[in-house]
Amino acid sequence: MTQARSAVLRSTDGPYSQETVTVEDPRPGEVLVRVVAAGMCHTDQFGRSGLLGDAFLPAILGHEGAGVVEEVGDGVTGVGPGDRVVLSFDACDGCVRARPTDCVEFELRNLGGSRADGTGSVRDARGEPVTSRWFGQSSFAEYAIATARNVVRVPDDLPLELAGPLGCGIQTGAGSVLNVMKPSPAQSVAVFGTGAVGLSAVMAAAAAGVREIVAVDLSAERRELALELGATRAVDGADPDVAGAVTAGGPGLDFSLDTTGVEGVMVAAVQVLRRPGLAVLVGAGLEMLTVHPAFLAGKTVTYVYEGGSLPQVFVPQLVDLWRRGRFPFDRLVRTYPLADIDVAEADAAAGKAVKPVLLMPAAGP
Repeated sequence: MTQARSAVLRSTDGPYSQETVTVEDPRPGEVLVRVVAAGMCHTDQFGRSGLLGDAFLPAILGHEGAGVVEEVGDGVTGVGPGDRVVLSFDACDGCVRARPTDCVEFELRNLGGSRADGTGSVRDARGEPVTSRWFGQSSFAEYAIATARNVVRVPDDLPLELAGPLGCGIQTGAGSVLNVMKPSPAQSVAVFGTGAVGLSAVMAAAAAGVREIVAVDLSAERRELALELGATRAVDGADPDVAGAVTAGGPGLDFSLDTTGVEGVMVAAVQVLRRPGLAVLVGAGLEMLTVHPAFLAGKTVTYVYEGGSLPQVFVPQLVDLWRRGRFPFDRLVRTYPLADIDVAEADAAAGKAVKPVLLMPAAGP
C-alpha cells in the first residue's frame, strides 16, 4: 500500500478536496507510477456532469499523467521500476497492439472509473473506496495504478512536466490528422476549435506540410496563436456564414476536424468539405449532429477516440517531431501546483490556459 496526496472530486459543483489516500499494490499486469505531472483535459469535466451515475463520486480524475514507474505486478514485461512513462488510455489485451481506440471495451475501461471487473485501487482516509481508474489511471495524485497496456516509455530528456498531455489531448488532435486523415501536402484541412486538441491538429498538419490549414475559433487570441503554430488562415467562429468564410469561395476543403461537439459547428465542419471529403469529430459533448442524407453525398463523417492512436507508437513519433522543432506543443502548457487545481480548472474554462498541467507536491525527475 502507498500513501498519496490527491485531488478528490466529491461533488459536481464543489471544489476539489486535497486528501491523502491509500493506493493499493499493483495486481498482475499493472504498474504503480509515481506521478510527476498530469495534464487537465476537457473530458475531465465529465466527472462533474452527473452523467456517470450517483456512484461515480468521489473520484480522482486526471488522464494525462507522466511519471516514473515505482513497482510492477506479476507478468509485466517491457517496463520496469525507474522507467519514465506517459500514461494513456486503456484497452483490452486483444486490442492494445492493433486498434486500441476501437476496443469494444473502451468505454468500460476508460469512462467507468474502475477496472473492467468493477474494482478500484484507492481508498480514502476513512477506508471508503474512491473512483480511481479514470482512463485506466486517475493521475491527479502523487501515485496512480495503471496497466502495462496504457503506459508508454519516454526518453530521459523529455521533461515530465510537458509529457503528460501527449497521452490524450495532444495525441487526439495530432492523431486525427496524422493517423486518420493522413493528408498529402497538396490537400487542405479546416480545424474547428483551437484549444489544446485543435492546436495540436494545426501543428500536426503543419508538420505534414499541408498546403492550406484553416483555424476557426471565437477567440481572437486563440486564432492568432493558431497562425503562429502553422495555420495559413484563421476565421472568426462568430461569422454568421462561417462555412463560407472557411471555403472562401472555393470548392471546399479535403478534411475538417471538429473539437467542439457543438451541433452547429459540427454541421459547418461537414458543410466546408469538398467531394470527396472527410470530417473527423472528436468533441466530447452531448449535442447531436443532424444533416439530411443527401447532404453527405461524396462526404464521410466519423467520430474518433484518441486520434486513432496506438500510443506506444504514436507518442514517440510526437516526441521526435518536438525534438526536431516541428511540433512545439510545449507552447500550449501552463503549469500549476496540485494545490491550485481549482485555479487551473477556472483558467481553462475562461480560456486563460490552453493546457493546464498539474505538478505533484514532490514533483521531480
